[in-house]
Amino acid sequence: MREQLALLSRVDRLQHSGMQRLDNTINVIVPTGALGVGVREEDLDAGLAAGAHAIACDAGSTDSGPAYLATAIAKYSRAAVKSDLAVLMRAQARGRIPLLIGSCGTSGANAAVDWTLDIALEIAREQGLHPRIAVLYSEQVPGHIADAARAGCIDALAPLQTSEPTLFDRCDRIVALMGPEPYIAALERGADIVLGGRTTDTAVLAAVPLMRGAGAGAAWHAGKTAECGGLCTVRPRDGGVLIRVGKDAFEVEPLGAGNRCTPSSVSKHMLYENSDPFVLKEPGGVLNVKHARYDAVDGRVVRVGGSRFEPAPYTMKLEGAARGGFQTLMLVGIQDPKVLANLDRFLVRMQAALIDRVGETLGEQAGDFDISLRPYGWNAVSGLPVAGAALPPREVGLLFVATAQTQALATQIAKTCNPWFFHLPLEDEMDLPTYAFPFSPAEIERGEVYEFRLNHVIRTNGPMERVQTRFVDVEGDGRAQAR
Repeated sequence: MREQLALLSRVDRLQHSGMQRLDNTINVIVPTGALGVGVREEDLDAGLAAGAHAIACDAGSTDSGPAYLATAIAKYSRAAVKSDLAVLMRAQARGRIPLLIGSCGTSGANAAVDWTLDIALEIAREQGLHPRIAVLYSEQVPGHIADAARAGCIDALAPLQTSEPTLFDRCDRIVALMGPEPYIAALERGADIVLGGRTTDTAVLAAVPLMRGAGAGAAWHAGKTAECGGLCTVRPRDGGVLIRVGKDAFEVEPLGAGNRCTPSSVSKHMLYENSDPFVLKEPGGVLNVKHARYDAVDGRVVRVGGSRFEPAPYTMKLEGAARGGFQTLMLVGIQDPKVLANLDRFLVRMQAALIDRVGETLGEQAGDFDISLRPYGWNAVSGLPVAGAALPPREVGLLFVATAQTQALATQIAKTCNPWFFHLPLEDEMDLPTYAFPFSPAEIERGEVYEFRLNHVIRTNGPMERVQTRFVDVEGDGRAQAR
């Protein structure tokens, strides 16, 4: 009884406020900013009771670098993703509303989508669920994309300046970012759950509102606002949000009972991962919020109106990644006050000494290699020169990174550099110091490294041209039947 009263209280907060609310809205629960970060069942219950028409969230990003695309291995653990997905699938079944997940498995590569599908099928078997699942693939064949470049269908985005076909051939994996249309098409064919490959964060949230007749400006802006779940609230770690999307405006409110949205917390999300706080480019158009208005409905809810979506020729952004050699690391801690007072000069001296030692010792055997020195506590994050007036730090952790064509070569380079890395003095006439090393052996083999190769868009003949769809039905006996 206590839990039921608490739920009713939360629903009352979601449904009532001191100001006239929008009517005839399409309501979407956005329970989290990324599948695997954590989802609360009570948030889903409150959103369902408040009249949600869909559940949607993102599951991918390029934030953590190219390895997840190049390998198609997810960033978050299988256990974490399964825990969240189980909550969402139970809520989908209770509410009989669609569940949409974009950029599955971090990268949205085909293998990452299939990995998420396997988890979904396991949950369905364990919990007796029988959804129709649509799977959307947006991974591209590098050779086919190279052909599109030869045909002049690809444009480079800054800072890249070329669309040379060989650039695409050298990628291990390429994905094209989908818009909302493949999700809408899957729902129109009866999907209960849509597991999407790489998708713009905004599109997966805008899909159901657009499908059901909401205004394009409101739908796209609501999607942008809620893409990271509770990040548009004053307590970003306190659950997700519910977006209510109408013809000309939308409202956003937290699902967490003690959380709230303000005009500031909502409006500033246009700055998030966006170079222009008023314009956001999406497949098939541009979201323009220059004339948007942000009004507090009450202490928890914000209404946004005045956004426009301006149609444009349909393009899809391309992301590509590839293997880029192997790395071996070493680490020392430096407290020598003379070194720290002349750190920039010391780093230049050490870099030259290490390069010379590799050349003298390994010669051509070293192949194409790189040595990077990263002084944490000084400028390792930015790489920018430190102002001369800055006081020297009390200590610095100096990270050595050797990159070479094989793991064995990278480790050989590290071992060759070891004496100077641990004992190089500031001046030749000084006694040899010993810097503090935290690990033994000193060399840490990091394995393969990866790099992004693309920042491009491809012009298409429509939103479905670069997308493949298949359906999997979970039968009454728990078996999965591909359609």
